[in-house]
Amino acid sequence: MESEKKWYVIHTYSGYENKVKANLERKVHSMGMEDEIFRIVVPMEDEVEYKGDQKKVTKKKVFPGYALVEMIVSDKSWYIVRNTPGVTGFVGSGTKPIPLTDAEVKRILKSMGIEELKPKFDIEVSQAVKITSGAFENFEATVTEINPERSKIKVLVSMFGRETPVELDFTQVEKI
Repeated sequence: MESEKKWYVIHTYSGYENKVKANLERKVHSMGMEDEIFRIVVPMEDEVEYKGDQKKVTKKKVFPGYALVEMIVSDKSWYIVRNTPGVTGFVGSGTKPIPLTDAEVKRILKSMGIEELKPKFDIEVSQAVKITSGAFENFEATVTEINPERSKIKVLVSMFGRETPVELDFTQVEKI
């Protein structure tokens, strides 16, 4: 089994997706598995209906009968997910769950408006960071502002004895 954090699809009884999410989150917490099973997501999207001149927005499951789990697959984590009430199994072949590709995960989370879940961002204002890509790659900077809604961060880069403000994406910085 793999030991890398990836997203997997679990098959649930139809209509039990949110119950499975709640049961699994409780189970993960009670068994201290937070370092192997991270997030459980039931992909939802807004569905707009018009009745007369009334606009009604409801949440609709994108994949009825399925939930996504971000986890590191081990015998124990696999067993915990597999034996959660309402779960009928992993999507994959036999006992080997097949992870989603990063592109698939990004597309699904983005459609739900929660793309900032990935990557997890634990940098704070006034913290020193290293820029990992773009024009200022390998420069060190100080965080001045964080905008989680847009997944953007503002930093001050010290260049030629001056502080230069730069706006970057969350994915372009890392903690020092």
